[in-house]
Amino acid sequence: MVMDDGLLDGVLIGELASLCGVSTDTIRHYESLGVIAPATREQNGYRRFPRSAADRVRVIRRAIAIGFSLEEIARIFRQRESGSAPCRGVRALAAEKLGDLQRRIEELTSLRDELAAVIESWDERLSAAREGEPAFLLESLAKGEKHEKDSDHRHAVSHLRRARR
Repeated sequence: MVMDDGLLDGVLIGELASLCGVSTDTIRHYESLGVIAPATREQNGYRRFPRSAADRVRVIRRAIAIGFSLEEIARIFRQRESGSAPCRGVRALAAEKLGDLQRRIEELTSLRDELAAVIESWDERLSAAREGEPAFLLESLAKGEKHEKDSDHRHAVSHLRRARR
C-alpha cells in the first residue's frame, strides 16, 4: 500500500505468510503469542505488518527447527524487549537441547540395533518354518526372547537349529 508520503507501509498478512512459507493462521498465532509485533489495522480491517516481520518469522521458524518452543522464543523476545540481553540464556538453552538431542539419538540408535536383531531373529524363524506354517514372530516379543546383537552367536545358533532338524 502506498501511503500519502509515497513510502511502502509493510505487507498484508497473506503477503507476509507467502514470503515466509507459512500460513496466515501461523502469522496470526505468532502475533497472538507476541513473538511478532502486532499488525496495524487499515480502515478496511486488513492487517498490515512491517516488512521486518518477515525476518522475525524466519528467525522463529529456524529456532523451532532446531528445537526451541514458541514459549521459549516468546520469553527470549520479551527479555530482549525489556532491555535484557538473553544471549547467555539462549546459549545455555541451546546446549541443553543439544544434550537432549544426543540422548534421543542414542536411544534411537539402540532401538535401531534392537530392531535389526529382531528382524534377523525373525528371518531365522521364518527360514526354519515351512511355507504357510506360523512362525509366531510377534509372540517372540511378548515372551521376551533375547535377540542377540552378536552376529557370530546368531549364526552359531542358526547352524545348531538346522543341525537338529
